[in-house]
This record gives sequence, structure tokens and C-alpha cells, in this order.
Amino acid sequence: MRKVLIFLFLLGSLVLILIGGFVFWGYGSLTAPHSHEQAENYITIERGTSPSAVVDLLHEKGVIANGTPVKIYLRTIGDASKIQAGEYRFPSPITPLDALKLLEKGEDRTVRFVIPEGFTRFDIAKRIAANFPQEPPVTEDQILLLLNDTSLIKDIAPEARNLEGYLYPSTYHFPPETKPEQIIKTTVEQFKKIWKPEWAARAKELGRTPLEIVTIASLIETESPVESERPIVSSVIYNRIEKKIPLGIDQTVVYVAKMQNRWDGTIHKSDIDADSPYNTRKYGGIPPGPIASVSVSSIEAALNPAKTDYIFYVLDVGKNDGSHHFYASAAEFEKGKAVYQRWLEEQRKLKREAEANKE
Repeated sequence: MRKVLIFLFLLGSLVLILIGGFVFWGYGSLTAPHSHEQAENYITIERGTSPSAVVDLLHEKGVIANGTPVKIYLRTIGDASKIQAGEYRFPSPITPLDALKLLEKGEDRTVRFVIPEGFTRFDIAKRIAANFPQEPPVTEDQILLLLNDTSLIKDIAPEARNLEGYLYPSTYHFPPETKPEQIIKTTVEQFKKIWKPEWAARAKELGRTPLEIVTIASLIETESPVESERPIVSSVIYNRIEKKIPLGIDQTVVYVAKMQNRWDGTIHKSDIDADSPYNTRKYGGIPPGPIASVSVSSIEAALNPAKTDYIFYVLDVGKNDGSHHFYASAAEFEKGKAVYQRWLEEQRKLKREAEANKE
């Protein structure tokens, strides 16, 4: 009897060792990162493909090193029903469990399309043409013509001249064959989703139309990347309008150059002198329309300017974060401007030296 017990004990121990070894092997196989050469390629999982066939395909493509532990996992504690058809790109290295998570999440082949805050319609048209080639080809100029169709925003801004300011800055994902019209529609619809009815009411309180608020927001957007100071920038704009002082915002000069298809990355005297109602160095008040895509924080700043007596601001070169110094008097402004101009000349000098060293 004792021999039988010893045998059973040894047999049980062996079984436990084997089970433990199997679990250790399986867990290690499922969680070990595996490098492969398919990271830049799409792998298509057709609808109706069995889980076992999916695993075989990933093994065949080299995404996973061994399909057996993955199949065992799916048949035991995993859920094979969550695997979705689609076109996938698997990073390298990747673990089998992470590969399964991607398959469960579902991923269709799309193009990542980003509209940064402050992008103009000219920037956006260029990006659409570059990222979504069509057959026959669609040029930037043709896309800009599409952006002149304001029917999508008639309910918000019936007096708008084009869709500038209403192409909401965000990250989008589109199938590669998406037409420019659909991209434009999606970005405008996103703007309309964030636009609040109370904003129109607040605009009316300020004696402004929604278009004018979006226009002011676009000026704020291009002047400061620092959300906390945008209401202060807004106050400067309103204060200058009230005092009938031209806004003098350089980005409106840049916008005119882009409109006239002559922007080369540098503001020239001819740009400053350009005869356009968008040129706030030459004409008072706000431009006839937005000059860039706007974020929620800039719209809210345009609707709720801080209460200040500031009428000037200059870049704070000490912080190097895009923030500004604000001034109520011309004398103080001139002092701050002198500091900025010395810094700017130093930056230009460093740039010239760097370019000379490259030659």
C-alpha cells in the first residue's frame, strides 16, 4: 500500500511539474516580444476566416513565432469570437497577446489625417492633395474651390465667404480612396459638433456675429499657443478695436501672402503694404473672415476676453514657450520690443552662422 501511495505521489508531482512547465511555456510564448519584417505592411483578415486560420496566417507572415500556444490560448481562456476582419499593421516587436488585442480592437486600413490648430485652408488643401491622391488627380487649387462652398455652414455663418475657420483641427482617419469633398464635410461636421448654441447667444451679447467670433478666435489662435493667456490676447484685440487702433497682427499679413500665392516663409515690406481687407496692419477692425482653423479654447477666449487695459504685447523670449509680455503704455511696450528685437537679431545671426557652417 505504501508503495502505491509513493507511486501516486510521484506521479502527481510529475503531473504538476508537467502542468507547471506547460503553463510557464505557454505564458512565456504569449508574452515574449517577437520581431518581424511586416511592420510597414498591411495584413488582411478576410471576413469568415476561422481563428485557427488567422493564427496560421500570422505565423506564416512571421508576426508570431509559434502558433500552437496562441491556438491553445484561444480554445481555453481566450475568446476567439472577438477577432475581427480588417486590414492590420502589427508593430515590431510585438507579443502574441498584443497581436490578439489588435485583432479584437478591429482596424481598417486608413490614412491618418491631422489638421493642427492654426492651419489655414491653403495648408489643409495642400495636405489633402498630398495624402489622398485621386485618379484623375485633384490639385490644391481644385480643393480650394471646394472650400469656397459655404453651404455646409449656412446655418452658423450665412455671411461666410469660404470654409476658413470651420475645418476643425483634430486627428482624423479616412480610407485612402476618400474624396476631398468627404474630408471637407467631415471636418466641418466636427466643428459643428463642438459649436455650442450658447456661443451664438454670447456673441450677440457682445454685438458680434458667430462669424466675427470665429474670426477673432482665429487671430487669437495664431498669436498664442498658450491657452491660459488667450483671454488676455483677446482683451488686447477688443481694446484696440474700441480705441480704433489697427490690430497689426502679422499672421494676417502672412494670410494675405498665402491668398495671393506668394508666401515664401518670410514677411517682406511688400507683404506689410499689401492692399487687402485681411491686412490688419493697413486696415482697422477685424478681417472679413477667419485666417485659420480654431480650437475650442480660442473660441471661448474670443467670447470671454479678460478685463484689462492692455493694448500691446511682445513675445517673452525668456520663457521660450510662446507666451507674451503685455503692456498698457507705449513706453513700456517699446522697452519690451527692444529686448525682443535684440533677441531676434541674435537668432538671425545664429541661423546665418549655422547655414554658413553647412557649406
